[in-house]
Amino acid sequence: MTDNTVSNNAGAQAKTHSFQAEVRQVLDIVVHSLYKERDIFVRELVSNASDALEKMRHIQLTEKEITQPDGVLEISITTDDTAGTLTICDTGLGMSREELIQNIGTIAHSGTKAFLQAIKESGPANETLIGQFGVGFFSVFMVAEQVDFYTRTWRPGGESLHWSSQGLGTYTIEPAAAEERRGARIVIKLKPEYKEFATASRLQEILLRYSKYVPAPLLLNGEKLNTVQALWLKNKAEITPEEYKEFYKFQCHAWDSPIDWLHFSADAPLLINALLFFPELNTEKTGFGRTESAVSLHCRKVLIDEAPKGLFPEWLRFLKGVVDSADLPLNISRETMQDSALVQKLNRVLTKRVIKHLDDLAKRDVESYEKFWNEFSLYIKEGIVTDHANRDALASLLRYESSATEPGKRAFLDAYVDRMKPGQKEIYYLCAPNRSTLENGPYLEAFKARGIEVLFLYESADDFVMSHLETFREKKFVAADQADIDLGDSPENEGEALSEKRQKGLCGWLKDNLGETKVSAVETGKRLVGSPAVALNADKVMSATMRRMMQAMGQGGANDVTPRVKLEINPRHKLIRQLDALRDSDPVLAKLIAEQILDNVLLAAGMLDNPRNMTARIYEILENAAGKKD
Repeated sequence: MTDNTVSNNAGAQAKTHSFQAEVRQVLDIVVHSLYKERDIFVRELVSNASDALEKMRHIQLTEKEITQPDGVLEISITTDDTAGTLTICDTGLGMSREELIQNIGTIAHSGTKAFLQAIKESGPANETLIGQFGVGFFSVFMVAEQVDFYTRTWRPGGESLHWSSQGLGTYTIEPAAAEERRGARIVIKLKPEYKEFATASRLQEILLRYSKYVPAPLLLNGEKLNTVQALWLKNKAEITPEEYKEFYKFQCHAWDSPIDWLHFSADAPLLINALLFFPELNTEKTGFGRTESAVSLHCRKVLIDEAPKGLFPEWLRFLKGVVDSADLPLNISRETMQDSALVQKLNRVLTKRVIKHLDDLAKRDVESYEKFWNEFSLYIKEGIVTDHANRDALASLLRYESSATEPGKRAFLDAYVDRMKPGQKEIYYLCAPNRSTLENGPYLEAFKARGIEVLFLYESADDFVMSHLETFREKKFVAADQADIDLGDSPENEGEALSEKRQKGLCGWLKDNLGETKVSAVETGKRLVGSPAVALNADKVMSATMRRMMQAMGQGGANDVTPRVKLEINPRHKLIRQLDALRDSDPVLAKLIAEQILDNVLLAAGMLDNPRNMTARIYEILENAAGKKD
């Protein structure tokens, strides 16, 4: 660095300092590569001012001799859109001449060669390096034609100084023409194409986005902007429910009230302060499209990103609120957040805390959890399918009706397992659009007769949930319509059955007449009580529900004609005994009835794709029956 001494108009001596070649390279990177959003310079300068005030607050408590000891700690910003200037003032600790040279941007002080080497190795968009080398001040040269920095240190007897640069390789330091008050005053002469930043409305928008929670008063043209406290940093015991709700509406631009909120602090593995809200309404259900993240990321009250990617898994996109981590480097570009290892750590910590909070809510406030579940259950199910790391924990949040609950009443999986019969190793479930379909269908009767509880799943996504969970508390999930379930003998007296010889003959006859394209096997079984037959799903890979979903999405393989099933008949049922006799006396009518029985059970199973043929067949059966009466 070289120094040249020149005289200003007042006769004072000004020293011109040349940046080292490496510093000029750093400045070029900051101005042209590091930040893509030009308005970020306001955030950086206000953050620097806020830090200076916080340090001054500490000095006031520890030092006896201070320049202007009773000065108000505040940040004041004024705009002049006619002159194209922006002025940012603070009453913080200020700087001496030596501190100006060393610390104004800290890149020279931190080591430019090391910075450039790190940039070369990791690329310019590396948030760790940005925070480490503290280059935020120089972001002002993205928009500035010239920057004049006036300052006076807090130490008694310190001189008033004027630092000036156009960001082109040199800067000057000279005594200020007038006595400055303690702190710093930055006057920014904007480039013509960036004069928008000298308008009050534009500055207000930027300040309210990034800096509305800075602790010191923030004034824009004499008007205070930060009227709301950073509630997430306050003690929970000092905050009323009404204050939480008001903050929710202010921060999240919401019109509803939250069902609940999670307010916590942690110091390991990261320093985190978070205030997260569980909204009352699910906007995706009301047709407003996919919900976008509404949790903003802050560092020491200063906004880093309004909607950071990766802060939460996708299934938690319904959350709203604030996360503040002092471990994040403040001088961080929003574009670099996505790959941050720190954000990934935050993701893991925050997600576990949210799941634990929901688990606690379900136990302490059943009504609130019921409201949450009614609105956001699909998100939990999405998490089970997509978030392998948290799958087991999320399973505890699932709630379903079952054959053991009253209509409209849901229970957790833990309750199901606690009610299981001794020796029962499976959790049984059935999928259908509603409870009535399941209770009146053939699949439940065998379990009901044996006192075995069955979960009722009403949404298409539930089948995917079960296939991804596989087990809960070491109990395997099994669809109650699967073909290979052995429930043992039924405790009920179901009447006289066909002889084993007649059973075997009828099964073979049905298989031949229905055809292998429709049934993979026909067998008698013990699961049926009051129904003549049931279609069992022989495909363990694709359930009937999955098949319907894939069919609706046009997925290959799902649009085939009616799938092959295993047909199980009840040898004790009157219709089956009559069909056995009819295949000898009237094989034509017997075949029609057999085909109708198959279509009936396929319809009950939700696997009949084309029911049109049923109508003609029913009429034919009716005509046959009516003719016999004649």
